[in-house]
Amino acid sequence: MSLEYTQERASELIANATAINDSVQNLGSGKTRLVCVSKLKPASDIQALYDAGFRHFGENYVQELIEKAKILPGDIQWHFIGGLQTNKAKDLAKNIDNLYAVETIDTEKKAKKLNDVRASEGKPIVNIYIQVNTSGEEQKSGTMPADVEALARFIIEQCPKLKLEGLMTIGSVFQSKFAEENQDFKTLVELSSQLNSTFDIKLELSMGMSSDYKEAIRQGSSSVRVGSDIFGSRPANNGH
Repeated sequence: MSLEYTQERASELIANATAINDSVQNLGSGKTRLVCVSKLKPASDIQALYDAGFRHFGENYVQELIEKAKILPGDIQWHFIGGLQTNKAKDLAKNIDNLYAVETIDTEKKAKKLNDVRASEGKPIVNIYIQVNTSGEEQKSGTMPADVEALARFIIEQCPKLKLEGLMTIGSVFQSKFAEENQDFKTLVELSSQLNSTFDIKLELSMGMSSDYKEAIRQGSSSVRVGSDIFGSRPANNGH
């Protein structure tokens, strides 16, 4: 896995990422984070953006993230944003010191596994986002809104190596394309308000991707996950 990139590719990536980051900062009044989603893209693409000052990158596959983290700079702040199987949580927790956040926790079992491995391996505390299935779509990962409070309580009270930083959702295509106000995002905002009050905390919101990040920021997102608009279309998922 090479970290060498052409100047032409670097210029393209930096232009894309800078334009989107400018848009994100303007819409979010400087309070919204851009996570560059680099799944299935070469490590050299990440290095090019790193050299231009970008630090937050998102990956969807545990093994790919582990391989990239080994060779890329140690101060990259990695966000794991893919579906997480409990048995993969151990690898994720064990192998990446600079894991900034795991954004796809939706069961106590996954939270406990991450916490226990971070503790046994002497790893730093990692930020956690609870993934919420706000659209109610069967194919979507995420805990149901009614179950979020119990999971949040478990993380806060029983997982000292995890810091509950926020809530995450992937809105439905219908809401992204046709709704004047995205109801999936609205649900997450309302949930965060309830949890903030219940636990006396201030949760961040990770919602919005290439197709709907502008609306997500308007509705209060503090972190957006943008991939194809920065890196271009992705290759087929090669058996991950």
